Amino acid sequence: MAKRERGPEALPEHFGSLDEAAEFWDSHDLADFWALTEEVHFDVDLQQQRYLVALDPKLAEQLAAEAHKRGLSTETLVNLWLKDKLQELIA
Repeated sequence: MAKRERGPEALPEHFGSLDEAAEFWDSHDLADFWALTEEVHFDVDLQQQRYLVALDPKLAEQLAAEAHKRGLSTETLVNLWLKDKLQELIA
């Protein structure tokens, strides 16, 4: 991994993963690298909508447990199942 030199410590040019970046910044202070920062501009699109649906508490617990078993978030599992069910009904 290429590094930018900064005194005795070097700042990695790129991190291999988010975990690697988190580990680095957990043990370093941005103030020590402030001179290497630059202003950036970007746009953020906040148009995504979320819909809240009330669930029976026991059903919510079962969904969360099933999602955990499958390595998914509850939100992802619910969306996958609802999408599949709607496609069955439409077809």
